[in-house]
Amino acid sequence: MTAQQFDGAAPSDALAADLRPLMAEFPTGVAVVTATGGDGQPWGMTCTSLCGVALAPPTLLVCLRDGSPTLEAVLSGSGLSLHLLHDRARHVAELFASGDRDRFTRVRWDTPPGARGPHLADVALMIADCTVVRHDTLGDHVVVYAEVDRVTRESSRVPLLHGQRRYAVWPR
Repeated sequence: MTAQQFDGAAPSDALAADLRPLMAEFPTGVAVVTATGGDGQPWGMTCTSLCGVALAPPTLLVCLRDGSPTLEAVLSGSGLSLHLLHDRARHVAELFASGDRDRFTRVRWDTPPGARGPHLADVALMIADCTVVRHDTLGDHVVVYAEVDRVTRESSRVPLLHGQRRYAVWPR
C-alpha cells in the first residue's frame, strides 16, 4: 500500500478512504448526544468522537457532522445531554446512528428539571448535562466544546464499546 500524505490542500478521496479504516480500528465508548431544538423537538445522534478537555472548568468535546439537525439543536438550544451507553444499549446506538426521524418515538425519554437535552436514562450508564461554550468547524464536522453542569449515574452496568466495526463490552 502506498502512503498518502496531506499537504494542506483538500484531501484526496483516497486519503479520506484511508482514514475510515484507521478510525474504525480505534476502540471507544459509545455515546448518544441529545438536544432540544428551538421548536421544542428532541434531536439526537450516536457519537463516538468525544473526549475530556479540562477538569477546571469541567469540559468535554464532541464532534458532530456539520449540517445535522442534532448539531443545529445543540447550537440553537440550551446545550446538550451526553449519554454514555451501557452494555445493553446497542439497539439505541444503532437507532440513533440510523438517521431514523422517529427515533424518539421508539425509546423512553424525558427531560428532567435542569437537563440540557432529553434524557435516555434506561440505556445510559451516565449522563452529562452540558452548556455549549464554543464550537469550531473543521472540514465536514463541528467540534463542540461543552462545559459540564452536572453528571448523573444511571446504572451500575458496564459501558458499551465500539471498535473494528462491531460492538463489544468489557468482561466483568
